[in-house]
Amino acid sequence: MIFESHAHYDDERFDSDREKLLSSMQEQGIETIVNVGSDLKGTQKTVALANAYDFIYGAVGIHPSNISDLNEEVYEWMQQTSRLPKIAAIGEIGLDYYWDKDEEVKRSQRYWFCRQMELAREEGLPVIIHSRDAAEDTLKLVQGIHGEEIPGVIHCFSYSLEMAEEYVRMGYYIGIGGVVTFKNAKKLKEVAAKLPLEQILLETDCPYLSPEPERGKRNSSLNLPYVAREIAELRGISQEEVEAVTRENARRLFRKVK
Repeated sequence: MIFESHAHYDDERFDSDREKLLSSMQEQGIETIVNVGSDLKGTQKTVALANAYDFIYGAVGIHPSNISDLNEEVYEWMQQTSRLPKIAAIGEIGLDYYWDKDEEVKRSQRYWFCRQMELAREEGLPVIIHSRDAAEDTLKLVQGIHGEEIPGVIHCFSYSLEMAEEYVRMGYYIGIGGVVTFKNAKKLKEVAAKLPLEQILLETDCPYLSPEPERGKRNSSLNLPYVAREIAELRGISQEEVEAVTRENARRLFRKVK
């Protein structure tokens, strides 16, 4: 059975068949799903999904590109919501300098990243961290607030093996999804091949980033075997071992999952 550590089934692209798709997951080998909030509306829908399906858990958080959703009232709501039994993490949070390189926006992202990291610390929850075009700032911020005290995963990892090892030294997991199957994903393939398997989580980020041979189509957790197979081939081990070890890794990180 596979543990899906990062999905967005709240996304409108699942509106036409969400219930049918989710109801088929367990019989097709997907044991557990963590659905991850990225904006306020999506986080609210994530809570509803976690309450509706036994095998779905939620993460509450605001993505750096959506920090306009954040204020003290929303932060307080997130704090209260994070205490619900089916909320297993704070995320996705972090830094994204790809779309907006304005210094004021970057400062605001860093501020709310720190606040949400502190929320996780206060509530005893792990974090799901997004970092895009912000490698140095993300690492410095996590180190600066003693991130080793806050367990978590660097989602959709896209940096070097050396940086992955820096996070692993702090106890973090590395989330690997469909990009590892792309021919030009040399850095990620190196990470998948050389990082300790005990520090890797499987994820899709669906509906985004479908693996080969489904690239360009809507992604779902049913594509995770392609990811596990690629990691297995890179490491010279069985797909079953990848699925089993990453499942235990995820259960170790997301302690609320039963």
